[in-house]
Amino acid sequence: MVRIESKRGMFALMMAHCAGMLDLVALPIWVGTLIAYYQFDPQEAGGLATLFLIGAAGASIFFAPRFNRVHVKLAAVIGFALAALSFVIAGMNTSFPVLAGLHFIGGLAAGTALSVTHGTMGHAINPHRVFGFAGLAIGIFGVIFLGGTPGAIQQFGGQSMFYVMAGVMLLATLACLLFFPKPTKPVPFDNFDQIKHLPPLGKPVWFCMVGVALLAMTQAMTLSFYERIGLERGFSRDMVTMALVIYGIVTIFPAPLAALLQNKVSVTAIIAFGPIFQAIFALLTTQTHHYSVFAFAGPMMAFTILFVHTFAFGLLARLDPTGRAVAGTPAMLMVGAAVAPFISGTIVKFIGFEAIGYACCIIVAVQVYLFSQTRKAVLAGETNIPVAKLATSDRRPAI
Repeated sequence: MVRIESKRGMFALMMAHCAGMLDLVALPIWVGTLIAYYQFDPQEAGGLATLFLIGAAGASIFFAPRFNRVHVKLAAVIGFALAALSFVIAGMNTSFPVLAGLHFIGGLAAGTALSVTHGTMGHAINPHRVFGFAGLAIGIFGVIFLGGTPGAIQQFGGQSMFYVMAGVMLLATLACLLFFPKPTKPVPFDNFDQIKHLPPLGKPVWFCMVGVALLAMTQAMTLSFYERIGLERGFSRDMVTMALVIYGIVTIFPAPLAALLQNKVSVTAIIAFGPIFQAIFALLTTQTHHYSVFAFAGPMMAFTILFVHTFAFGLLARLDPTGRAVAGTPAMLMVGAAVAPFISGTIVKFIGFEAIGYACCIIVAVQVYLFSQTRKAVLAGETNIPVAKLATSDRRPAI
């Protein structure tokens, strides 16, 4: 039996995380290709990406509360297989209505698989560490994807983007079929009636979950038009591609760094104040006309979300040991990211790229409030986690 902490189990979860979180890496190329090669306007291109994310969010919202009642390996395998099929068919079509339907179906399938993947991670001995390694995997994947896909699209056409994404989903399908692991940590109930009548999630959990959703929304609003912003600023396609490669390289570091710092920094302080950097980098990305600033700020947006979310994931796993909260990770990320491309596309269509940065600042202010409420509840002892477990390495309270 494959366990989460085994090499095979970690490999399957890392592959599944990369495929399920494909949008985190692919959004700038995804939206940019739909505009450049399919001749959709920014609103339409953003809308197609939004449909995929809405499907993923809807699937996660449905399956997260039922995580302990489904066959997780079967759900992961079927989900990624259907997502791969959806992208293959999308590569054969150019009609907006057909692509819209396929994006939604693909999102439903990928969201189902990702939901059970994250729920399984939550039942590891150390969920924070496992999620950190998954973040490292998506960073390496980002370098490969962002470094190779633009060239393939230029050589073979826009449809090749969908075939590349289908290939990613297919690899995840095979990895899950062969090595998807069993939970390591025992689930804290022993009969179906207990599973069926679990207590509702507390307010600190919900504050944190909504905060993560807005974290993803801010990221996606900027990232989905990162490529187009660069081209509109007059940077060459090679320069923009290099910025995307830097973006991919930067994403390698935040999750493993967060795993190393797990017991050395205040978890609640990271989630409460980390999002402020999102606002700073969003403004820099959308306002600058200097390539060096553009190539720095975009990747640092990714660094921020991956670093902060790793801590949030570990905290949620401890706030809710049943695994329902972390199984809802795709819902948090996708609900936030789902509306982002459409909102950004609308803002760009009627106002301009600069307005995206201002909108992100407003969303970050709400994030800081929500995460601060979770922090306040933890420090006040209103959760089932002892404050000492969230302390810094010298055991002072997490402040």
